[in-house]
Amino acid sequence: MKKTLRSILQEKLQPQEIDDLVKSYDIIGDIAVIRVPESLRSKSQVIAEAIMRTHKHVRSVHRQASPVSGDFRVRKLEWMAGEGKTVTVYREFGCVLKVDLEQCYFSPRLSFERMRIARSVRPNENVVNMFAGVGSFSILIAKYGKPRTVYSIDMNPFAIDYMRENIRLNRVQSQVVPIRGDAKQVIVKHLQNVADRVVMPLPEKAFEYLEYAVMALKPGGGWIHYYDFEHASKGEDPVQKVRAKVARKLKKLGVEAVVSPGRVVRSTGPNWYQVVLDVRGSKKELNVA
Repeated sequence: MKKTLRSILQEKLQPQEIDDLVKSYDIIGDIAVIRVPESLRSKSQVIAEAIMRTHKHVRSVHRQASPVSGDFRVRKLEWMAGEGKTVTVYREFGCVLKVDLEQCYFSPRLSFERMRIARSVRPNENVVNMFAGVGSFSILIAKYGKPRTVYSIDMNPFAIDYMRENIRLNRVQSQVVPIRGDAKQVIVKHLQNVADRVVMPLPEKAFEYLEYAVMALKPGGGWIHYYDFEHASKGEDPVQKVRAKVARKLKKLGVEAVVSPGRVVRSTGPNWYQVVLDVRGSKKELNVA
């Protein structure tokens, strides 16, 4: 939580109430989303107005009223102050991303990862993005990686609509191909053996869909960028746990794997972490980084 926001709230809330607030919140375009505990719901207006005083460009503040859940990865939002809108335009590394935060999943906290993957793509690669959302990974890849084609798959019809608009806004129509559907079915029917690189930015389903990522790779091999959530108690390494799990899965699929270090992307809760592994190799031998 920014000091300026804390100083504003000190005029309105008790010290314990300030400590009860989560210490971070998301600002996406001109919309702020914050988790407010039940004990402070009666102070929602005060909190929202403090955020708007701290961030002059914010025009709408919402409380996240539910976890991200369901096949479409959406969350329930409750309006707190400002305009009652949920549609905004977010800018990242020169790209424009329009999104409805109540109908589509989007996290500004993956900004570094989106650029990291985009910078790793080589010219004229074919990329399969299995869980594309509104196109954030795909569009940055198209802008900075100069791929031949990015096959950009998502099940959410609202996300696909915004993805199409974002493709147009960023002028990457010749590179990014939006595809509505379940990535399993799309790959089996249309995208086997086509990819130099596969992106799996949905930790909730990446493990289940790993064999389809392998299926999408060209016979000569390529990269898989694998994201997962992992619990790690004191003394446990969440990256090592994910590496071991992925290695077991690849072995079960008949794929030999050499596993080297991945990394923690971020903490997502007490003892919970988002982990990324970069997998490189052929279908007979994959190297996990």
